[in-house]
Amino acid sequence: MRFHYTFQKVVDLKGNEKTQAEWMLSSALGELQAQEKSLDELLDQRNSLMLSLQSAAEQKTPMAKIIEMQNYLEHLDHCIARKHSDIKRAHQEVQHKQDHLSTKVLDEKVWLKAKDKAQTIFQQNMILREQNELDEMATVRFAMKSL
Repeated sequence: MRFHYTFQKVVDLKGNEKTQAEWMLSSALGELQAQEKSLDELLDQRNSLMLSLQSAAEQKTPMAKIIEMQNYLEHLDHCIARKHSDIKRAHQEVQHKQDHLSTKVLDEKVWLKAKDKAQTIFQQNMILREQNELDEMATVRFAMKSL
């Protein structure tokens, strides 16, 4: 006789929910990394522009060109500020997904523990049943020898 857990579909569902939560966390981490990479690129652009602006100020560059560079620098500063808020939101999303995953992992562990407990009880009952059969066979043999 094999062990069959009545709530196996629930255990499978909890495992699938945990896997889905892992994928969602992975996706959120990927988004966070993309946002951080984008920020790094913006900061590199800003640094490069600052060097160009400094070089332009030292040379005889037309004022219109310098003003244009300063305007673009302000634009980059605004983009950087927005990117910082995007990164903050991405961090919050990662934290939310981590909490969600922790809940799903705990939920799955509860169901797996219940399954393990039911399987242990089943195995103990099988051992007891086998022992009773062996005892009965020994009793019958003893009774047959006594006759």
